[in-house]
Amino acid sequence: MLTVLHETFSHHTFLMNGLIQGVKGFLSFLSAPLIGALSDAWGRKSFLLLTVFFTCAPIPLMRISPWWYFAMISVSGIFSVTFSVIFAYVADVTQEHERITAYGLVSATFAASLVTSPAIGAYLSASYGDNLVVLVATLVAVVDICFILLAVPESLPEKMRPASWGASISWEQADPFASLKKVRKDSTVLPICITVFLSYLPEAGQYSSFFLYLRQIIGFGSASIAAFIAVVGILSIIAQTVFLSILMRSIGNKNTVLLGLGFQILQLAWYGFGSQSWMMWAAGAVAAMSSITFPAISALVSRNAEPDQQGVVQGIITGIRGLCNGLGPALYGFIFFLFHVELNELPPDQTSGKKAMQDPSDERAIIPGPPFLVGACIVLLAFLVALFIPEHSKASSTRKHSNSVGSTLSNNLDRSSEEDIEPLLQDSSV
Repeated sequence: MLTVLHETFSHHTFLMNGLIQGVKGFLSFLSAPLIGALSDAWGRKSFLLLTVFFTCAPIPLMRISPWWYFAMISVSGIFSVTFSVIFAYVADVTQEHERITAYGLVSATFAASLVTSPAIGAYLSASYGDNLVVLVATLVAVVDICFILLAVPESLPEKMRPASWGASISWEQADPFASLKKVRKDSTVLPICITVFLSYLPEAGQYSSFFLYLRQIIGFGSASIAAFIAVVGILSIIAQTVFLSILMRSIGNKNTVLLGLGFQILQLAWYGFGSQSWMMWAAGAVAAMSSITFPAISALVSRNAEPDQQGVVQGIITGIRGLCNGLGPALYGFIFFLFHVELNELPPDQTSGKKAMQDPSDERAIIPGPPFLVGACIVLLAFLVALFIPEHSKASSTRKHSNSVGSTLSNNLDRSSEEDIEPLLQDSSV
């Protein structure tokens, strides 16, 4: 994709990359609550199919028409909210105590695809050319869509869906800004959403430029980058399957989030000050441990939402991440520009592990990666906000209490404590 991007926009390549990702991220932010609310009412399978289709639809256009490809990538942000539907699906089919393990498996399988696909793509491109890479990616997308159509069952129980389509959907549910207003009034979900925003903003910026940074500034070759992705991906799978479950049982949901944020701060600081290849490898191991943050946050959000509100709440979280996907690349590109670290051209491939910077008087010799240090400071703010996340789920305790008392007593209790009910966590069907 970087090659096609550079060929299409030979000048200001990363400016255009930030613009494309920014439009996609903002559209994702606008559409995520609507997709989540619709999936709560109409079922998960149809929206899983829709989001996967539009996420993969631009791939064949890469060779047909690069301009249409980048235009479709931007517009596909409307439906590129697959994770909100997937996490809501997981919440439908698991008990609360099983959910964190399930979220870890979802994140781990995503990491597994990141481990295998760059190596496969690099091999096919070197051996047979980029056209075959695009063809194989398109075929995999078609197989994925067929798998959803034929093998994935609907997870939302029929009794939780309305009698007629659109009966329970209001524009208030679809408005992302209305959702943010609800979040602002909600003392439980507000710090979670702020934590997601502050922690994912630098992560999104890192994704947009890190591998090119490794190649141009640190001096990694293509083989080294593929190996780096594979090693970090494998370590991430282990972290999200083995360590995540152990940490959740031993130190709890909130402390697991805090630990993941601590690893992310260390990782970004190490990237920022690191100037040797071994430092990048060491920081990559820390980055793998920081990958436990998002599944732990998703479980925390799920615990604080009613069963029929899982899609809405996960949609808000995904929308915030989508907004970060737009703002993060722009933020990192602007900071690189301020510090005169040019990332607007693709250098010749360097297969050696030697550092690309040769001038010891260069200001980058002191701080090679300024955006990563700024990102570490932003995640530090996320850590401080996460300290205020309530440890125990108010929604789950309310559900347990309502199941243990009679309906009359429950109604009286609801009336007497109406002012204490959090707006986002209130179950409208009660």
